[in-house]
Amino acid sequence: MLNDADCGFCMRTATLVPRLGVDVESSTVQSADLAALGVDEERALVEMPYVHPDGRVDYGHQAFAAILRTGPLPWRLVGRLMTTRPVDPVARRAYHWIAANRSRLPGGTPACSLDAR
Repeated sequence: MLNDADCGFCMRTATLVPRLGVDVESSTVQSADLAALGVDEERALVEMPYVHPDGRVDYGHQAFAAILRTGPLPWRLVGRLMTTRPVDPVARRAYHWIAANRSRLPGGTPACSLDAR
């Protein structure tokens, strides 16, 4: 799981995710070798990337769903539901709204704003 180190909201979220009991490692976009991981740098600053153990990369709501699927019930179930046909479009829109407004959310700062990028 890669987070934007310049975004307080992202870093706060990164500290909360392990409390869900998920089995992921966390690092920052700025400290990771993105090219070696196959992560698109521009996209990674807008949508959180998750690099699967097999090297596949998911972004945004699909990344968050994949992260949840590494945890215990009920999080595994929530992660699966997030990418099902009826829920996927809603989860995608919710993630994009959160990303677009992360500077206004708890822990957010002006540096979190996507407009500042």
